Amino acid sequence: MLLQKASNKPIKTKKMKPPSSSFYFSSYFLRKIRISYLLLILLPFIVLIIILYSEKFNCFFSQLDPRISSQQQNSISSNIEKNKKLPFAIGETKEGCNVFNGKWVWDEKRPLYEESECPYIQPQLTCQEHGRPDKNYQHWRWQPHDCSLPSFNATLMLETLRGKRMLFVGDSLNRGQYVSMVCLVHRLIPENAKSMKTIGNFDVFTIKDYNATIEFYWAPFLLESNSDDAVKHRIEERVVRKGSINAHGKYWKGANIIVFNTYLWWMRGPHFNILQGSFDDEVKDIVEVSTEEAYGMAIKSMLRWIKRNMDSNKTRVFFTSMSPSHEKSIEWGGEPNKNCYNETKMIEDPNYWGSDSRKSIMQVIKQEFGKSKVPITFLNITQLSSYRKDAHTTIYKKQWNKLTQEQLANPFSYADCVHWCLPGLQDTWNELLFTKLFYP
Repeated sequence: MLLQKASNKPIKTKKMKPPSSSFYFSSYFLRKIRISYLLLILLPFIVLIIILYSEKFNCFFSQLDPRISSQQQNSISSNIEKNKKLPFAIGETKEGCNVFNGKWVWDEKRPLYEESECPYIQPQLTCQEHGRPDKNYQHWRWQPHDCSLPSFNATLMLETLRGKRMLFVGDSLNRGQYVSMVCLVHRLIPENAKSMKTIGNFDVFTIKDYNATIEFYWAPFLLESNSDDAVKHRIEERVVRKGSINAHGKYWKGANIIVFNTYLWWMRGPHFNILQGSFDDEVKDIVEVSTEEAYGMAIKSMLRWIKRNMDSNKTRVFFTSMSPSHEKSIEWGGEPNKNCYNETKMIEDPNYWGSDSRKSIMQVIKQEFGKSKVPITFLNITQLSSYRKDAHTTIYKKQWNKLTQEQLANPFSYADCVHWCLPGLQDTWNELLFTKLFYP
């Protein structure tokens, strides 16, 4: 090979002419053709993907509403595949029907049972026994806009529970739903084949011939707290222990159907006390966090517990949204400094949302359920219940403390605008639970 000798002479470089405009046009045109051809090939696949996953896209966009209102999807957590047959399901709700979006209609056939026929209703909820003069609140039926709820079938419920355990976990509002469920089925059971017992945090309704139980477990925060005594729990400074769900969760194992709720007891202001260590520690490490952060911690713990302890092929889990209260009549056009006492008509504004139902908490539920892979069905009872200012127990209940003369002179001062008369609204909650259990 011949090598050129090095030279000190500068190397002359030849300047290249820029491509002509015709060259640019030709290149652009060719690229355009190639891109169009590629899109033509990919288009059928894009269309197919959109069709297959349109329901998931719709679910995603529907969750952008921070309130999780009645317009949202029936289940906030669509982690259960639609094509998969769920345990206990015997059919399905009409496609496109949101059973939580509807209106209340008058129904002469209601109530579904009489107060006097169900001996299991606590005296805090027996409004007729305690002198409520009207019964109109018992006659309203929930009617979804795009379909109808199946009639509650007590025989089907009992047969489904044969050899099984149904468990409600939460606060007194979940206990009310539990009692409603017992009232809806107990008439089909002979007197000598049923019993109700209270054992610690448990209320247990036993159906002997079916080898079945319907149970309630008191855990208002789901996590361990200083308010866990099922009777003596009126504590001003509430404290919840972080990461402590197994303190209660060990008693939930083996349930076939679980209905969780937690909300009311968290509502003590913008901040909440969280215990880092143990309640047995001599010096307790308590930190204050936002209520939303504390609530999110409980929801995460619940979802982790479900994942570890519930078999989605054999069991079902539900979460009931916040139960609204009606403490401020000015919010629905009433007089200042009054509440639900003496209210016999419901709120007609379809967009009504009271301040006691915190949107920020609903946002926490949406975020945590949305991130989780745990199959859990969300019972969105908040909006439909918010219309029912007429359905609370108000003063027509057992009073645990003797009322003062000042209270007696002003019923608004001691009216209970949190809990609900039975029979009444909470029977509808169980009709919705029945619907999502058997016709998801």
